[in-house]
Amino acid sequence: MLIDSHAHLDNERFNQDRPEVMTRCSRELTALINVGYDLASSRRSIALAEKYPFIYAAVGVHPHDAKDAPADYRQQLTELAAHPKVVAVGEIGLDYYYDLSPREVQQKIFREQLQLAKELQLPFIIHDRDAHGDILQILQQAAPYPAGGVMHCFSGSWEVAQACLKLGLYISLAGPVTFANAGKLQEIARRVPLERLLVETDCPYLTPVPHRGKRNEPAYVRHVVEYIARLRQMPPEELACITAGNTVNLFKLPVSQGGRPANFQGR
Repeated sequence: MLIDSHAHLDNERFNQDRPEVMTRCSRELTALINVGYDLASSRRSIALAEKYPFIYAAVGVHPHDAKDAPADYRQQLTELAAHPKVVAVGEIGLDYYYDLSPREVQQKIFREQLQLAKELQLPFIIHDRDAHGDILQILQQAAPYPAGGVMHCFSGSWEVAQACLKLGLYISLAGPVTFANAGKLQEIARRVPLERLLVETDCPYLTPVPHRGKRNEPAYVRHVVEYIARLRQMPPEELACITAGNTVNLFKLPVSQGGRPANFQGR
């Protein structure tokens, strides 16, 4: 079993060969979560999930897009989240690296979507870049989270990871863990409890070694699994099954006993 817990297959970089990419996904993966970053991409994620049985969707407003969120964005997200293949609110959070939205606006939209996830009884997917202190403060203030959540493409320290684990969150690692200069991430990959570990690609970004420099795609999550398995001195098949099981548990994916997603029949 291999599950990519965070992908952006609706990205324009897949426009020329999306069917071929999907074929590779269906051969390599049990399931994947396609994650929205604004209302339009959230709708595209749902459309992909309707078309492909192994795809599930998350809906949310990314901190980059927080400044453009319409006044009724929460109502629109609520309506989108009613779709049976929507499994999370995300990606949401803070990004102080690019600061494409004012920080106070990012924080407001982040808090509102955390509350929305709780109201909808859905897990959340957090984007955190150079904002560890404020992310933790907001998370701690709004806790607890009965439906859980995940720190997507984790980039913080072990101390930040421990604080997130105390809140009951999962830690998701992506391609950067395979980079030669990623000693901090590799330490975290060794130390995160297996029952709290997810893997992802964040494609088309953050391509893992040995494909670094090329467009990323969900099938490459195998390289993330294999690298972490080597760090932890365990069989990659075992790590793949554990991380897939964690993803199924967090997002309540209807994966059958045979390891494939249940066929989606629609409403």
